[in-house]
Amino acid sequence: MRAEITKQEIGYKAVFERGLAHGTDEVWAMLADNSRLKLWFDELRISETGKGGKIVFDMGDGNIEELAITDYEEGRVLAFEWWDDHVRFEVEEVNEGKSVLRLIETIERITDQTAKDLAGWHVCLDAIEAIFNDEKIDRDSEWQHWHEEYKRLLNSMTVEFE
Repeated sequence: MRAEITKQEIGYKAVFERGLAHGTDEVWAMLADNSRLKLWFDELRISETGKGGKIVFDMGDGNIEELAITDYEEGRVLAFEWWDDHVRFEVEEVNEGKSVLRLIETIERITDQTAKDLAGWHVCLDAIEAIFNDEKIDRDSEWQHWHEEYKRLLNSMTVEFE
């Protein structure tokens, strides 16, 4: 399901939501256990948990970026800086053995990178679903598709890229 993007008083907010037929403990492990995290976002590692902790992003070119964890509630919330923006994961139980995974990206301003990031998060969430369902997805092809879709969506909001 495509993200819902809304203009805020300052910036924008993109909300992705996935209903999963898995309990909150399993979903949380995908976010907070580095052995599971690498299955869907190989460049990301949590180096220090908790609010004020760090997430490490391996740029793949020898550069490492540290991103501050801004909110952390064990089993429920993981939020961190995403350069000028902010990413928040929320895990919520809806029924026994079922949960909702929500990703909220707060976007300071729309740039050429925004559609790329939105496509990337979209594919990451699809990858988590695929892992739970023991399925495979073609991440490159899916990213291309969603990148075009998010570019179209952002353009339709008559937002000028900076």
